Amino acid sequence: MARRRTRRKKTIPALLALVLALLSLALGEYKGLLPAGPGQADEPTARTGEEVSPGQRPSALPAADGTMTVHFIDVGQGDSLLAESDGHFLLVDAGENDQGDTVVSYLREAGVTSLDYVIGTHPHSDHIGGLDDVIRAFDVEAVILPPVAHTTKTFEDVLDAVQEKNLTLTQPVPGDSYDLGDAAFTILAPQADYGDDLNNWSVGIRLACSDGALVACGDAEAQAEEDIAASGLTLSADVLKVGHHGSCTSTSDVFLQAVSPAWAVISCGKENSYGHPHEETLKKLEDAGIAVLRTDLLGNITAQWGEDGITWTYEKMDSGS
Repeated sequence: MARRRTRRKKTIPALLALVLALLSLALGEYKGLLPAGPGQADEPTARTGEEVSPGQRPSALPAADGTMTVHFIDVGQGDSLLAESDGHFLLVDAGENDQGDTVVSYLREAGVTSLDYVIGTHPHSDHIGGLDDVIRAFDVEAVILPPVAHTTKTFEDVLDAVQEKNLTLTQPVPGDSYDLGDAAFTILAPQADYGDDLNNWSVGIRLACSDGALVACGDAEAQAEEDIAASGLTLSADVLKVGHHGSCTSTSDVFLQAVSPAWAVISCGKENSYGHPHEETLKKLEDAGIAVLRTDLLGNITAQWGEDGITWTYEKMDSGS
């Protein structure tokens, strides 16, 4: 059973609460989907991994015998991240609507039978599209969504799935922490009211174990990243899941310096119409001496933290052609 740390509550801004209430009525009176504040506590000390051994992904998923394992699931032009520690699982996003079955199959192959936490970073379909399939396929203890509504069928489908499983939504409160086996994640964002800018509403987390840490902030762009950097929360991590699929609107200088990763993972679709990742972002990462792994080139990517550092495995051996 997932352990949630000391509970405290935070009130959603009145305007957002009204928006959510009106949307609930418009979508069929979703009852009980009120965000509940999680708890706050100190996160575990993390150190930077020392050794990295890239290699071709084996036919079976890597055994989760390290302190923490994170899977960057290849869902094309979208995002999906699965984290595991000591038999406890966290899923962040699930790609587009047509990727739901892909994510469900991947989770089952990874040995998932239940999920301690499901996070939908923000209501864009390339992030939450497959979440309804995941929520229906697995027992889920907590669903975390930002307090912002979107009048789309995709968003409605997620709320339908939450209601069908008799779940309530948990509000992401910066500074609050949740246990995940031998690891824990701290909420970094959203830090403010970003109006209609759904990308900047993205839920951001720092996932840490005794052997290292990962930062992932959905599609948060420069404004939100700068707010996170100014928050005083611990951001240092050896791995950064690059924001907004490598768009030049994210990975701001102040945020990158605060995280100071050795490795960066970019989730994007091969030859996508947005041109992600943008050359400006790749150049910035290269200039900072950060090694880059991309799902469009390598397929599914797995990072496993252990005493000797991080072991990377991936599906393909594509050099970028």
